[in-house]
Amino acid sequence: MLSNALRLLRCNLEEVPMSAGSCASRFAIVVVVSICVCPAHATAATLGVQLSTGTIIGVIADDTGAPLAAATVTLTTDVGSRIEAPTDSNGSFSLANIPGGPFTLAVAAHGFAGQTISGTVAAGEVANLGEIRLRLAVKAISVEVTPSATEIAEQQIKEQVQQRVFGIVPNFYVSFTPDAAPLNARQKFQLSWKTRTDPMQFAFVAVVAAVQQARGDYSGFGDGAAGYAKRYAAAYAAGWTSSMMTRVVLPSVFRQDPRYFYKGTGSTRSRLAYALSRSVTRKGDDGRWQPNYSGILGSLAAGAISNLYYPKEDRRGARLMLQNTALGIAGSAVGHVTQEFLYARFTSRGHRQRGP
Repeated sequence: MLSNALRLLRCNLEEVPMSAGSCASRFAIVVVVSICVCPAHATAATLGVQLSTGTIIGVIADDTGAPLAAATVTLTTDVGSRIEAPTDSNGSFSLANIPGGPFTLAVAAHGFAGQTISGTVAAGEVANLGEIRLRLAVKAISVEVTPSATEIAEQQIKEQVQQRVFGIVPNFYVSFTPDAAPLNARQKFQLSWKTRTDPMQFAFVAVVAAVQQARGDYSGFGDGAAGYAKRYAAAYAAGWTSSMMTRVVLPSVFRQDPRYFYKGTGSTRSRLAYALSRSVTRKGDDGRWQPNYSGILGSLAAGAISNLYYPKEDRRGARLMLQNTALGIAGSAVGHVTQEFLYARFTSRGHRQRGP
């Protein structure tokens, strides 16, 4: 068509004489031919591009079928072409001028799992991918559960109440874990309860009452079975009172730990000094060593209360009570030394607790 138009223009120009009128005529002919030729040439070029490339269309939706606006659609081809476009408010997308051949389509949307689709588009084809649904992204959530100090202490108490010297005598008030979790008031009572209700405690009190009766102690209780029962009840009640005051009530008030913390390391001299000092010092619930307020004051309070369990003629005065408190501190020191160097060797314990 273009060659025919040019040939016609040449003939017309040759046939028209060169005059003022002829110049106007020739100009008009050129304009007419240009109008006819140029659109035809542009249409041919556009048609050539359309015939050598394809178009891909589709809709992006969520798992329920609701369209996803502003989702990103990215197309890549084997020849290295890359086209990216967002979806409209209806979730639709259209990618034009795609070179014919294989392609890969990646779809992404905030809060949804991405999806990749592979396919082939032919030159001049409009490939409709239909509805592409994306699922909500499921992220792995890692939750680290850290047990509280109360839970840790609860587990440590369960291990402590398994401790027995030679597998028989309870040894619940020694901790082989130097950094054991502090006990709350309920746990301090729980440990005392376990100790005082252990069968070996009943047997021990029975022996004490028998010795007292054999020596004629607390004659106001009398003799025979009735006298023995009274001595047994008084001794058991005194033990309960001492345990409650020195290991539960005042340790809760002063926030102190009633247990002995086994050392087990260092020289013999340092371990001996440590064991002796624990009768006048106690670890606070904050982990710091403090004067043994709960142990000393608890012994005084327990002695005063325990006097009420015995006949009036056998009740001890304040002087004797102070003497007994001092003896109690000395006895506690001896007990701690025994714990450090003897009992620990023969005490069965929970597998988590550290021993010698």
